[in-house]
Amino acid sequence: MSDIEFGAAVEFVTGVGVFTVSADLKRAPRSGAYFLRDVDDGIYDGTSIFRIVKSSQRPPKRSPIEVVQMGRFSLDELLAPSIPHETTSMTGLRHLTATVSLARFAPGAVYHSFFVCMRDEPSLDAGGLRNPDGQGFAAFGSVIDGFDRIETMFREWVSDDEYLDSPVPILSARRSRTACGSGTI
Repeated sequence: MSDIEFGAAVEFVTGVGVFTVSADLKRAPRSGAYFLRDVDDGIYDGTSIFRIVKSSQRPPKRSPIEVVQMGRFSLDELLAPSIPHETTSMTGLRHLTATVSLARFAPGAVYHSFFVCMRDEPSLDAGGLRNPDGQGFAAFGSVIDGFDRIETMFREWVSDDEYLDSPVPILSARRSRTACGSGTI
């Protein structure tokens, strides 16, 4: 997994159980702050886990990945203001198993959604093949508790379509009382 330093923990209560994300505010301060602002503003409350992407699904248009995406689903909803894109070459974070990263349309064009890597995904890093712009996605933290719940849902999902017919509700997302210090998870 990855090193998380000076993180802020967020507990997600969902229809498949509870999991905790730590945002690395030292290495990804802009992306981590954006995520925490969404949490503090209640953006994730009442949203869902809506997309499971597996390499075994229909032939991918680009480099195959394995991720679980959650947050705002509708692309018709307001986009967040653009934020400076923090590439993995800038932060030193990598898209490893349990890494959490911002979903985007273009570098910095985010929309209140994030994904969890279900395996190591170098194609999502800067210079990776997933996006033609080569900028990759902004990794900002890691799932530090409850990854097994996400993993069970991922394993059990069988479909050629990556969008869930019945999205899993996110009931709440709140900063945890447990502070995340520096260390390896």
